[in-house]
Amino acid sequence: MILVIDVGNTNITFGVYRGEELVSTFRMMTKQARTSDEYGISIGELLAFNGISRDDLEGTIIASVVPGIMHALTGGVSRYLGTQPLIVGPGVKTGIRIVTENPREIGPDRIVDAVAAYEIYGGPVLVLDFGTATTYDLVTEDGCFSAGITAPGIRISAKALWEDTARLPEVEIKKPKSILAQETISSMQAGLVYGQIGQTEYIVSQVKKESGYENLKVVATGGLGRLISEEAESIQIYNSTLTLEGLRIIYEKNRK
Repeated sequence: MILVIDVGNTNITFGVYRGEELVSTFRMMTKQARTSDEYGISIGELLAFNGISRDDLEGTIIASVVPGIMHALTGGVSRYLGTQPLIVGPGVKTGIRIVTENPREIGPDRIVDAVAAYEIYGGPVLVLDFGTATTYDLVTEDGCFSAGITAPGIRISAKALWEDTARLPEVEIKKPKSILAQETISSMQAGLVYGQIGQTEYIVSQVKKESGYENLKVVATGGLGRLISEEAESIQIYNSTLTLEGLRIIYEKNRK
């Protein structure tokens, strides 16, 4: 079995694979400061709670967009799990070529999603990740990561509303009964959700127009991706474990 770790700005998501089967997932918050010992002990306890022995793990792979925690996290993994983690970055085989102006600027999470979407669904494919930021990444028919768009995520937009506007409350992010809102909470929900749907539809349409890929597959992932994918006609597939799948695929490509 292998342990895959996706370090996002909000959560660290863990997945355990037996071959191609995802047998367990669990999460912890990213922003809580931890030592390498705390990471190691916490991960070991979460594995045990899910019925997985650390002795059954043959390897670990990590993709991270939060450099500040990596020393402690990798130290905890290597010390307590007994595996030296593979870190997604320069020099790691992915199976796709990055042909943007500055390939080193592309985040590991976006690379991992692109690998998974291309390997599972083929190209050309546009990968949408509804996380802290909302990203749109284009992989060509021959496996080139050619372009990416970055927008504020729904939660960032929501946080800006209730933190920077004195009279607006914190609200649950969900689709209201109607866009014709008649009070404050549903008014905010309508703006956030329908605004994201509209943004998604327009960006996908423009990518198709400028790339010439009218047959473009559109694949979504991320925490709020299901909500948007159920409403946006341009999204064909929602895969909640796309990032974990990408980590597994990259690990297999680099297995010695």
